[in-house]
Amino acid sequence: KSLGNIVQPWDVLNVHGADALRWYLYTDTPPGQERRFSSDLVGDVIRSFTLTLWNVYSFFVTYANLDKPQALTVTAPTNDLDRWLLSELNVLVRDVTQAYENYDVLNATRPVEKFVEQLSTWYVRRSRRRFWKNDSGADKQAAYSTLYTALTTVAKLIAPAMPFLAEELYQNLVRAVDGTAPESVHLAEWPQAMEEFIDESLNREMQLIMRLVSLGHSARQKANRKVRQPLASAAFSVSTPAERKAISTYADVISDELNVKQVRLLDASTEALTHTVKPLPKQLGQKYGNKYPAIQKAILAMNAEEIAKTFHSGGTLVVTANDETFNIISEEVEVKAMAKEGFAVAEEGAYVAALVTDLTPELVQEGLAREFVRRVQDLRKAAELDVADRIEMFIEASAGLRSAIEAHKDYITSETLTSKLSFATPPERSSVVEDEFDGEKLKVGLIKA
Repeated sequence: KSLGNIVQPWDVLNVHGADALRWYLYTDTPPGQERRFSSDLVGDVIRSFTLTLWNVYSFFVTYANLDKPQALTVTAPTNDLDRWLLSELNVLVRDVTQAYENYDVLNATRPVEKFVEQLSTWYVRRSRRRFWKNDSGADKQAAYSTLYTALTTVAKLIAPAMPFLAEELYQNLVRAVDGTAPESVHLAEWPQAMEEFIDESLNREMQLIMRLVSLGHSARQKANRKVRQPLASAAFSVSTPAERKAISTYADVISDELNVKQVRLLDASTEALTHTVKPLPKQLGQKYGNKYPAIQKAILAMNAEEIAKTFHSGGTLVVTANDETFNIISEEVEVKAMAKEGFAVAEEGAYVAALVTDLTPELVQEGLAREFVRRVQDLRKAAELDVADRIEMFIEASAGLRSAIEAHKDYITSETLTSKLSFATPPERSSVVEDEFDGEKLKVGLIKA
């Protein structure tokens, strides 16, 4: 303290709050171990966890206030996303409860972070259209009840570690609609895992799909193709028959996530990429000394694809040189993947995602239409329109963009809640934006219908 190199606790509390400080201390390292500490590290809790959870809560409240759903009790789900989320939620309850009973602070908190991340980036994002529907059918009600159950359960699970945030969520989600509920989240019953909702096979399948989608996005980035630009196809190589079946089962999910027209299996991983191998002299030379040249020659004489397959499956490469056998590990050989022409490829172990990057005129037009929709949605926000407000739209656009808008008019009007679309100069009272993208020029104005 006398050296002035400490972090004043009250400075952290005043900036970030007690909940963020507690959560950082509970999730960073096991109790009793040394840890780095700074106000910025505590702030990361808010950016990476608290705001994510609050944004999911805000999404639910925004649409619930519009639709006023009545039935928020979960019944047997039929939608795959609902089934998956409820399965993961009950696994979370089971595991967090066990961790608290065993005084395992890391496993009582870190799994909640992972669940909230997937709740936001997978469930809510993939379910948005269900909340946007104009009708109040069974599917929309199921989405509301599933998300409500997840939020109220998470509020109870974080209550010991983040009492203030948990209380805020509980009061707004539970007490505001049920005056007979316990007065505080800290007086409510602890959640009980419902084993009938847990489907470990479904959980594994969805984790696989999320992993493949992530690889697909990595491949798209390598090709410098925008997410809104549709591509012709995505093909995958996986390990087991069960994983190949999962790709077929969830092809529509993968297609939607990656914005591709077709999803299929690679005939072989070599259809889209090849591998090169390079024995690493520093590692192998230090380990084997003057035997290294013979080992290097033997490795380079082997089939590079077989070497890559061995290392990707977690195996050890058996090499014979000068009548001796050596077990070579993956850290001793550099394996590089090279995408074949027309493909963008990302690889992780035995998993390969390959996107066809060639663009047809029809795909380019659809990409322009999607870029146009994004700009209209941003303009809606800037005009402070309600999410349910319908609009009239006025457009001045260059020839290529106008053609794309005309070809995808139904998609555009549906996505932007447009009652009337006109190619005309925006009136003075309209909210207007001008932009240039992909070699096209745009001026669009909108007014509330």
